[in-house]
Amino acid sequence: MRVSLSWLDRWVEDHTDDQIALRRQLHAYPELSFGENQTTELLASTLRSAGLNPQILPTGTGLICDVGEGERVVGFRADIDALPLRDLKSVPYRSTVDGVCHACGHDAHATIAIGVALALASAPALPGRVRLIFQPAEETIPGGAQAVLSSGGLDGLERVFAFHCDPRLDCGQVGLLAGPITAAADSVEVTLRGPGGHTARPHLTVDLVDALARVVTSLPGLLSRQVDPRAGLSLVWAAIGAGIAHNTIPETGRLRGTVRVLRREAWDDAEKRVCSLIEQVVAPTGAEVTIDYTRGVPPVVNDAGCVELLRSGVMDALGADGVAETVQSMGAEDFGWYADVAPIALARLGTASGGRELDLHQGSFDIDEQALAIGVRVMTRTLLTSLTRPGS
Repeated sequence: MRVSLSWLDRWVEDHTDDQIALRRQLHAYPELSFGENQTTELLASTLRSAGLNPQILPTGTGLICDVGEGERVVGFRADIDALPLRDLKSVPYRSTVDGVCHACGHDAHATIAIGVALALASAPALPGRVRLIFQPAEETIPGGAQAVLSSGGLDGLERVFAFHCDPRLDCGQVGLLAGPITAAADSVEVTLRGPGGHTARPHLTVDLVDALARVVTSLPGLLSRQVDPRAGLSLVWAAIGAGIAHNTIPETGRLRGTVRVLRREAWDDAEKRVCSLIEQVVAPTGAEVTIDYTRGVPPVVNDAGCVELLRSGVMDALGADGVAETVQSMGAEDFGWYADVAPIALARLGTASGGRELDLHQGSFDIDEQALAIGVRVMTRTLLTSLTRPGS
């Protein structure tokens, strides 16, 4: 594959400046989930200029574009939405939209997908089709992946790959891991109600703050004894509120938190377990309980075969030193939904340079732009190698 893909290395070298310019344009004009209208049009027009035929999703944002011909088709997914954060960087491509910023690298993901598409369009021949999926609304719950699936965007795909920028890895490294790599993430809100009263007479009312405290302290431990520890289930409370006076027992109180889990089967059972335990803990207190449980996204579970294809792509493009081991994250990513249709693998693309670690979801986040060319080279090789291997 190294010899036959010399055209790819030439294309990347010739278009590195174009890739950087596109990424900077996307970064300067970010758009929030399901509002990526200008982003979608820019990506679509760039693809059309290469003679390709992108199809905009029924949601009005996001698009799908096939390159090549044939029955066999593999996919690369890139998300395109930004975050509601203020851009804190002093760079020429700083966000021009107040309070909106590409702080998760989706501008880089989309740019790499454009690079893959245009490079493949210039190839002398392809062994099948590659589908580029520019997905909207990854930063929402349950995520824009559902819009792709419902539109038939994954129909016929043998495998689907994705990148996520990783500021903990140096540029020139790609992190790989088979099995769960990100967690499912659900939200839970618990509202307790009682008649209220005086703190001098808690026995004559419902001590709502005590009831809330029981839920906060009891639930994580109880859950850990009902679920296989290897499932990685984690319940963390993030907000608690009740009362305003030091001597008044309140009538209402609320808890908000997240439930995260690494195994799909444990995620499927999480809502029932969490709600049942909350009701059991609250029952002796006499409080009335209302539970608002919102299922989010499933875990991303990397298929071992897809990871090996990525490993081959990384080694072809970067050599053995380009392969980095990575760890599971309890963060969430709606790419997990794609596994309902085809085997998937998410790789972590190193974006750090010079010892700088600019963390994700921060207004200061930025990348080493050399990662764009690396992403195109690695993913193009991975996709073409996948098309030459036996189908799934």
